Formats: sequence, structure tokens, C-alpha cells
Amino acid sequence: MDKAEKLERLPHFNRELSWLEFNERVLEEAQDKTNPLLERFKFLAITASNMDEFFMVRVSGLMDQKAAKINRDKGEGSPKEQLIAISKKAHSMFEAQYNCLNKSLLPALAKEGVRVLKYEDLNEEQRKIADDYYETTIYPILTPMAVDQSRPLPLLNNRSLNFLVELENDSEATVIPEPKDLANDDDGRSGKYAIVQVPTVVKRLFQFPEKKPSFILLEDIIRPHLHTLFSGYTLVSRAIFRIIRDADLEVDEEDSADLLHEIEKSIKRRRWGSPVRIEIEKKMKKSSRNYLQEILNLKNDDIYEINGVIDLTVWFGVAGISGFPKLCNAPITPQPSGDFWERDVFERIRESDVLVFHPYQTFDSVLDFVELAANDPQVLAIKQTLYRVSGNSPIVNSLITAAENGKQVTVLVELKARFDEENNILWAKKLEKAGCHVIYGLVGLKTHCKACLVVRREDDGIRRYIHLGTGNYNDSTARFYTDLGYFTCKETFGADISAMFNLLTGYARNQSFNKILVAPSNMRQGFLRLIKKETQNAKDGKPSKIIAKLNSLVDMEIIGALYDASKAGTKIQLVVRGICCLKSGIEGVSDNIQVFSIIDRFLEHSRIYYFENAGDPLVYLASADWMPRNLDRRVEAAFPVEDENLKKKIIEILNITLSDTLKLRVQKLDGTYEKIDRRGKEAIRSQLVFQKMAEDAIAEVRITDAPLL
Repeated sequence: MDKAEKLERLPHFNRELSWLEFNERVLEEAQDKTNPLLERFKFLAITASNMDEFFMVRVSGLMDQKAAKINRDKGEGSPKEQLIAISKKAHSMFEAQYNCLNKSLLPALAKEGVRVLKYEDLNEEQRKIADDYYETTIYPILTPMAVDQSRPLPLLNNRSLNFLVELENDSEATVIPEPKDLANDDDGRSGKYAIVQVPTVVKRLFQFPEKKPSFILLEDIIRPHLHTLFSGYTLVSRAIFRIIRDADLEVDEEDSADLLHEIEKSIKRRRWGSPVRIEIEKKMKKSSRNYLQEILNLKNDDIYEINGVIDLTVWFGVAGISGFPKLCNAPITPQPSGDFWERDVFERIRESDVLVFHPYQTFDSVLDFVELAANDPQVLAIKQTLYRVSGNSPIVNSLITAAENGKQVTVLVELKARFDEENNILWAKKLEKAGCHVIYGLVGLKTHCKACLVVRREDDGIRRYIHLGTGNYNDSTARFYTDLGYFTCKETFGADISAMFNLLTGYARNQSFNKILVAPSNMRQGFLRLIKKETQNAKDGKPSKIIAKLNSLVDMEIIGALYDASKAGTKIQLVVRGICCLKSGIEGVSDNIQVFSIIDRFLEHSRIYYFENAGDPLVYLASADWMPRNLDRRVEAAFPVEDENLKKKIIEILNITLSDTLKLRVQKLDGTYEKIDRRGKEAIRSQLVFQKMAEDAIAEVRITDAPLL
């Protein structure tokens, strides 16, 4: 048996089912009545958005494997078996989502005086407003699209909402009132169908001009007016459906002379990928359902009958309504970093390394670092990686300013950042136009590390200032993703980051690194070495412990090494937000391993790796999770925190996270998760503790700096 086969036989959870289990934890936050009501709507919308992406990428990939008759299961089950299991769990989750919406959230919202109305529920004044809106705004946008022999089914956009209308000839153009439920109607097809797409250029939630908010969905305004689009026909039925398509880009980098151009073409193709799921109203006529299934070439398992509003992401709109502070979380204001408070950034970094913790501390320290470098006449060069940036990125604007100021600016823009490709292409073109040297990374690898290198001329010579992070250079997501940023000007780090940029921009493939672990060069081997050292320490009776906080744990070689460490007696605590294929608590295999997960108002995104190292702890921060893609198919960076004070801060972050009694969940033997047993324990919500720590830290600095009276 070779190494790969041995790894496949290790006990583990299926990756896809583990992801669905994660999404169920998000759904639990929508179901949790201790959360403010509008926050619960937000969590429900997040589960729907997550599910769409899961189908567009993961399920579509399995469908492709099944179509290609790839049956080797690698310990996961064949693609066919996995699709069956996913469908069963996904259908169950859809049912739970709509039970939560229909039985809990909407009734609770109505009790607060916020109503989401159907057309038939409108009073006379509201109906007049809705009718006027249809005639003046919606009707001119709508385009009825007949489907027949000469006009095949139009290519409907991914995630678009559409009416399927079944028609019959009728010279008097009467309208048959739609029955409440035609799902079991066995009548044959009328033979005439048409599609009407619900417009995306206007808001889907229409709000009436009233003191207490009342809403109606766009499709519920359109539905009773559909007959205006089909004069001379009787509407036999009309029902909403929604298509989810394969949206994973396929780009042949080896044969592509112009990667940017190829990705631009692939983005356009994404809208027309093969259908992987359709959602239909439960009351859709049986013949209409069969027609859709036939023309889209989908199986029964790919059809999701919806008892309510299709596409739950619409509830992001309700979650954002103003005027109801009691229905929302109390606002959390990011605090300035006390280290940089009224200090010159470069001077402060020269004193000692600096750690910042977002979103509890503002992202301004990172923005200021790049902006100052762009305008400082002593700065000669800036090198930076960009994976995901905001729509109006201050970072990019500063890099453009730097180039215009005559500095040498090198920017690696990752064009293959999934679903951000279009945004990144726009920024890449703007950077190039400003005179920046823009590169798109290495063939076959995504550049996912978060690094900024500033080269500055000083009195004692050239000095390199570095920012490394666990999260993206994105000022928008930095407000609700938890991430750590690290500033240093240590020469060993400067040499390593320079070597990493040489790897990215040139032909320096055999780089050696002093401190950092870089994927795919030495990161896998580095982490395995650290885990095996803990294993040996446990065998030798020395202090041995591993704590890892990350987004996903999938890599089987890492999992195997953790099992070996557990068998040797190493205590292991894993805080894994999303997918975790490792099975904890197996007697004789993983009974020294605990797996936890936190779902709360901020998305846990930081990657922290702690190794006891026989009483002299090693702490690494990283851009990488323990996944094959991070260790083998991406350029990633993990870096040690050597400053003892900062190391203590990070260990404190881990300890507070593990002490959470309100939002921490623990993995059970069957792969499900349950809340921590709170009996006899203090109520601790780690994210609120971190916010209080940030507030106290800056308050202390302000008091210290206050003038004496």
C-alpha cells in the first residue's frame, strides 16, 4: 500500500458534508432566539449565499467528475455517491431554512410592525402605489421571451429569478386565477411556454412610503400583472424558478499567452455554465416542472421545491433596515491601535514589532502604512500582493500615488481569486496605467499570501519594513473578518520577504528562507516537522501541546500527523470555523484531540498555529489553512512571532477563544457540533471580550498621553 492509499484510509469526515455541517452552524444562528431579530435574518441570508457558492463550485465539480465517469473515491465515496449524500443533506437544510423563515422570523418581524406583504394583502392605497410602480418602472423593463421550436430556451443568467408562464390561445385574453396548488395536476402540457425574468436593475424589496416599514417583493408586484405581457393568451399557470449554474473558472494557464484576456473570457462564460440546481415554487404546475427538468437536463434530486420566497439572500435587505436598534446587535466601533497612536509609523516599527487585531482595531494602521510609504520621499520601492480588495480600494489608490511619485512599485494581483476576478482585472489595468509593474503570479499557483514590503533609505542605510497578515488587503471585509496583522523591520524577515517576491516575479524557484514558511516551497514540510516535534516531545515526557485556529482542516497528511501526535499523548485543540475532515475523540486515535468552531457576528478568519515546544512555545501566523490547495497549489506565507510580548498576546487570544461559553461549539463523534455545556461556567463571548480589550488598550494610551493639569 503506497502513502496516498494509507492517507485515504485514515478516519475522516467527507469534505463536502463537513462544509454542509458548517453551514448548518450558521443556520443555527438564524434559529437562535437570543440573537437580535434582524441579525437572524442576516444569518439566514448568509446560509443561502454560502449554499449558492457551494453548488456553483463544489457540486458542479462533482457533477463534472460523474459525467467524466471518474469513480475512484479517494476515501470520500464516488462522485455519484457524494452527490446523493449532498442532495439529501441539502434538501433537509432547505426545509430547515424555510421553517425558520416562515414559522419564526417573518411572524416575529410582523410583531415588530414590519410587514412583508403579498399583493392580495395590500390595502387600496398600497395597491395603487404598487400598480403605478409596475406601470411606470417595471413594465418598461420586462421582456417576455417565448419558448418554442423557433425560439429555444434563452440562456438565463446564473442566480437569476424567472417566471415560467404556461399559456393557451384565447381570443378574449381572459385570465384564469391561479390555483393555490397545481403541483399534482396531471393535465398535459399546453404546449406554449414563456419566460419573464425578474429585473435585477431595481431593488427586489419595494418599500411603501409609510411610517412603519412595509415591503412587497418585486415578483409579487409582477405576478398579478403578467397578463399585460401576453395579449391574446390565457395564463394557465405562472411560477417562479431560479437557476444555479456551474461558475468555476477553467483557464488553461500553460497554453494561455495572455492570462488576463483568458480570465476575462472565462468570467463571461460563467453566466452560462451548466445548470446544477433549480429552485421552484412548490405550487408550480407539474407539467411546468417536468418541462423545466427536461430542457435543463436535471435529475429529480437537483430540483428544490420552495415553500416561500425563492432566494433567501433577499433578506440581506431586511437585515439592513434602519430605525430598529433593538433588533440589531449593539454597534462595535473599531479602535485605533495604541502602538501607532500619534506616532510616526516607521519610527514605531523600528522600536519593536507591532501586532494589530482586526476588526477590534481599525484597518487604518495598514492603510496608513501604505499611504505613508507612497508619499515618503525616503521610500524607494513598494512590493505588495493583492488577493481580494474592496471596490474603491485605498490600498490600490496609494500604490498608484506611489508610482506617480516615481517610486518603484511592484504589485502581484491574483486574477484567479474566485468571484473577485472581474474586480481584480479592473484594478490591475489601473495600476498598469499608473506605471506600476503588475504581475499575475505563477502558472498553476494562486498567490494567496498577504505581504507588503517597503524599501526605505535611512541615515544608517537601506531598511525594509514589512506588513504580513492573515487576511486580505480589503478595508471593507476588515470591518467584519477577524484577522491579525504584523509589522516588523527585522532584517531576517526583510530578507525572507524579498526572496519570496523574487520567487513570485522571477525565476528564483529554489529560494531558501530564514524564518518564514512559504508554500509550496517549504510550508508543508515545516508544519509536519513542527507537529512531529510535538509528537516526539510527548514520547520523551516533555511538555507537548498543539493549538491551531484556522478556517479549514482538510489535508490528510496533516491529519495523519495530528493523529500520531494524539496517540503519543500530545494535547491538541483545534478551532476550525468551517470544514474539518479530522475526526476527534476516536479511542486510541484522536482521543487527545478536541475540535471547536465559533460562529458569531464577525467571521473568524485568522490563522494561528501554536506549538508547545517543550516549554518554549512557538507561535506562527499564516495566510494558509491546512488544506492541500494552501500547502501545494498556492503561494502562502506562515511567519513566526518572536517578540515575547506579542507572543503572549496571541496566546491570550487563543485562550480567550477557547474559554468562550456562548458561541463556541464542540465537534461530536458523528461530525455534528453542539454548544459548550455552560453549567457552572461564566458567560463568555470571546468577540465581545476582544472588543473590550481593544477599547481598554487605547483608553490607557489616551490617559497616558493626556496633558498634566
